[in-house]
Formats: sequence, structure tokens, C-alpha cells
Amino acid sequence: ARSRTVGELLAPTSPFDKKCGRENWTVAFAPDGSYLAWSQGHRIVKLVPWAQCLNNFLLHGTKNGADAAGTRLPRQGSEGGHKNKPCEHVIDCGDIVWSLAFGSSVPEKQSRCVNIEWHRFKFGQDQLLLATGLNNGRIKIWDVYTGKLLLNLMDHTEVVRDLTFAPDGSLILVSASRDKTLRVWDLKDDGNMMKVLRGHPNWVYGCAFSPDSSILCSVGASKAVFLWDMDKYSMLRKLEGHHNDVVACEFSPDGALLATASYDTRVYVWDPHIGVILREFGHLFPPPTPIFAGGANDRWVRSVCFSHDGLHVASLADDKMVRFWRIDEEYPVQVAPLNNGLCCTFSTDGSVLAAGQDGSVYFWATPSQVSSLQHLCRMAIRRVMPTSQVKNLPIPGKVVEFLCYQI
Repeated sequence: ARSRTVGELLAPTSPFDKKCGRENWTVAFAPDGSYLAWSQGHRIVKLVPWAQCLNNFLLHGTKNGADAAGTRLPRQGSEGGHKNKPCEHVIDCGDIVWSLAFGSSVPEKQSRCVNIEWHRFKFGQDQLLLATGLNNGRIKIWDVYTGKLLLNLMDHTEVVRDLTFAPDGSLILVSASRDKTLRVWDLKDDGNMMKVLRGHPNWVYGCAFSPDSSILCSVGASKAVFLWDMDKYSMLRKLEGHHNDVVACEFSPDGALLATASYDTRVYVWDPHIGVILREFGHLFPPPTPIFAGGANDRWVRSVCFSHDGLHVASLADDKMVRFWRIDEEYPVQVAPLNNGLCCTFSTDGSVLAAGQDGSVYFWATPSQVSSLQHLCRMAIRRVMPTSQVKNLPIPGKVVEFLCYQI
């Protein structure tokens, strides 16, 4: 089935604006669903109130969505431009933007740095931050509601390729860079760097937290997937199975599964607790053999993300297709066309998939399905129990297999 187009937001172009440098490597939704952010190429990041953006798609049709969003939304400095009423911002980051991440604070989550009582910044519960990773190795932290620059983090020596906030509201930020390191920052401690995670032999492409913030997954220019214990800042294990560079990763909403995308034309779904591949979604048939795994560069998988129902995965490949997969089926349930797609992510409520391409963003309706009571129970159990504990439960073997996503 072909996925229904919801809308598109097109970046403005000038006659002298070349495609090079306009790559949209990152699209992000705020945790509360209030904002959408994407890099329009070069130095510019656009922040748009998501609810108003959707309304404009419905009012003006998909093709005019960008114009409507650009003219009808309240601008920074307008009468409605305060934090209670989202307003649009255009941010000039000063260098090419490679990565974005939203973060919000939970006041009761204290800084891990206990020796410093005074801080420059006090982050309230109603504050929303945007982190931008830049070409020069810097990370800039912005206040989403005002568009003001708050922090400038400067320890990386190469491109900051990906960013991710811990989901627990602690404002712990992890950055992945081409300098082969991951760095852990505490924004509640004025952005001080807490730890450097080393182990990747080459560029680090992406990183993602587990839903409980205890595990970090990182992938890069090697065939291995790295898992880190974020309480001890040590490596838990490496997952081996891909045949080429691994470029994207994301945990399922219950933390029981991990999806990884690779240039070997495959998406793997793992059990991260025991390092076993549970599903394989291929984008080339027959799949390339290991010795030629890097040869099918028109089928490289660029991005992968998990839906919020825990049942669907979206992937984006160089064959000009976006695919929606069910985790228990071998073939895509929906597809959509997209040239030069580079990144994708689900909206906060899971109803829309956003994909970035050459400075613009395209949106599709996601497969809609009512989750079974069995699956909802499975997700509730797996949010609090790793695989080893599930296997020790005094229940029938078939139920254990179901809880472990093995059937």
C-alpha cells in the first residue's frame, strides 16, 4: 500500500543556491509535540509550531503547506511570541548544522555534579531546549520559546554528527562526532562535560538512549553496534552482525528492541539485552553477500526509527523509497517515494512520519492499527524487565517467547 502524503515544508532557494550544503541531515519533534525543527541546509534551523503546521496542511493542502506555515504563524517578537503560545523561529547557528535534539527539564532530576551549588542557569519544568551540532565541532543550546542562545559547548574537534537527550528529564546530552568519541554533557551543571566515551575505531554516526536512560547505543563507520552503561559510563557489549557501516539506531518504546540501519542494505532488529538479531528487513533482493556488502550503494539504508506503538519501523534508503515495516512481517506494509532522503522520525503522537531531504521536509500518515491487549501487556512488562528476568518467570515457554519478541 502507498502511504498517504500529509504535507511538505520546502526551504526557500535562491538562483545561486547550490544543492551542496543544503542537505537536511536531521529532523526532530519536541517531546511534548509542540515544535518541529529541521535544518534547512547551511547554517539555518527552522522551528515551527507543529499543531499550527498540521492545521495549515489541512486548510491549504499539502503543496501549499510551506507557504502557509511561513506566512501565517506568529513570528519571534510578535504579540503572541511567548512560551505559552508557540511561535516560529529561524535560527542562524553560524556553521553547517548536522544534528538536532530537543530536551526538557524535570526539576526533581538533580544534576549529577553534587559539588557545585551555584549554577548560571536554572532550568524550569516549562523550559524547552534545542541542541544543534555543528560542522566545526561546537554544540549550541537554544531556548526554543525565545530563540536565544544559552550555551556554546566546545570540546569536539570534528563534526558533531548526532545528538540525543536522556529521556528522563535530567538534561544529560550525548553527542556523537567524527572525532571518534561520544561526549556526555550535563546541561543542569551549566553544560559541563562529564565523560568521554571512547571505543569507536572511526567516525561515530549516531547515538540513542534507551527509554529508561540506562543504556546508550552508538553506531559508526564500522560493522559493530556499541552499547554503553550510562550509570557507570562503561561499554556493555558490542553487537556483531552487520556487513558494512552502521549509520542509525533507535530503541523501541519499551526498550526491549533495538533497530539499526546499515549501508549493507539491511535493517536489523535486535534484543539489546542478549545481543541476538530477531528480525531482518532487507532493501535489496537477493541481499548482497558479505564480500560485496558495500557494493550496492543505490540501496544504502540512511535512517531508521521506531513508531510509538512499538509495532512499526520506518526506514529510508537510497533507492528513493520510504518503507513502513511491521516487526512481525517480512515485507513492508506501506511505502512512499522520496528522492535523496537522509533522515526520518515519527511525530510525538506517532501519527506522522517526517523525512528530510535537501533542506525540505516531507510528511506521511503512518500505518494505523489498534494494538492488541497482548501487545500492550508485553510492552508494559518489558518496560521494567530485561530479557534475562523474563526468561526466569514461572510461565509457559510460548508466553516467554512472545514477551521476548521471538514469535
